[in-house]
Amino acid sequence: MTFPEPQSTPEGLRYEGRLLAHQDEEVVDQGLRFDVTTLLSRRSVLAMFGIGAASLGLAACSSGSTASARAAAAGEIPEETAGPYPGDGSNGVNVLQDTGIVRSDIRPSIDGGATAEGVPMTLTLQITDQAQDRPFEGVAVYVWQCDRDGGYSMYSEGLENVTYLRGVQVADADGKVAFTSIFPACYSGRWPHIHFEVYPDLASITDSANAIATSQVALPEEICSAVYRRSDYPESSRNLAGVSLENDNVFGDDGGELQMATVSGDESSGYEVGLAVLVDTRTEAGGGGSAPGGGGSAPGGGSGPGGGSAPGGAPGSAPRGAGGEGDPDGAPPEAPDGSGATR
Repeated sequence: MTFPEPQSTPEGLRYEGRLLAHQDEEVVDQGLRFDVTTLLSRRSVLAMFGIGAASLGLAACSSGSTASARAAAAGEIPEETAGPYPGDGSNGVNVLQDTGIVRSDIRPSIDGGATAEGVPMTLTLQITDQAQDRPFEGVAVYVWQCDRDGGYSMYSEGLENVTYLRGVQVADADGKVAFTSIFPACYSGRWPHIHFEVYPDLASITDSANAIATSQVALPEEICSAVYRRSDYPESSRNLAGVSLENDNVFGDDGGELQMATVSGDESSGYEVGLAVLVDTRTEAGGGGSAPGGGGSAPGGGSGPGGGSAPGGAPGSAPRGAGGEGDPDGAPPEAPDGSGATR
């Protein structure tokens, strides 16, 4: 049997431009998510040249059903901690009660104040209802992330009255939501990521207990490395060098296999980040769950409003009974300045 041959690069072995997660294994042994992504990539190339999907036995697949098939093959999105800075009312402040939170461009603050600067990024999540095996039209998806300095709005020192990089969208007929944002930083101890919660509908978002899924998007190392070479992401390159998917306290159990985004674009024109998300409403949401061991120290300091904790300050309790993104007992590691905060 002839196996596909990877290409040797300075960063390691690659196949079709993607770094192999398991460098010692054959291309065919990289895991199901790698295989599905390869199949979808090839289908896209065929479409560019006008080759019908029917010739591949895929004639029945629309954009929505493609996402459903991909998510079904990959498995249900893992339930993860929301971290100490969710802004959903579970740890102090609740931005989901603010008029204007439903928006696609999350770079500005809701009130038109401070705007997050950084490498442009569009995040598209395609939500599939596993119970019905179809796009999850009508669910509300809340997304939040850190800025290029690793700070979280509403919690970090100097950002207590800022609401950027938080927003809600309602899934369309294909189960899609899209957000215009910036590429997030890498802060000490955590792999670069984006948080999200899925709610049954828009009316249910004001109470975090209504979330039917809480998870995180992982970002590919090669893309992160390219972004973090920029001077406006001053600490991220060093922080990325100190972490790995295998030792991350959220993605470490499976290397983020079901949460690793597909990314296209470049740092000058911006990146298109996407993830297929399978939600099974027949299983009970873990309410954020406690993360396994490890944890990252967040930059900055100060206290967020409403009892929330700021990066670098004394951490608040993790939301919904979660142990947070720190040690197994819920106690986060100490930050360099003597204060502990993980997210």
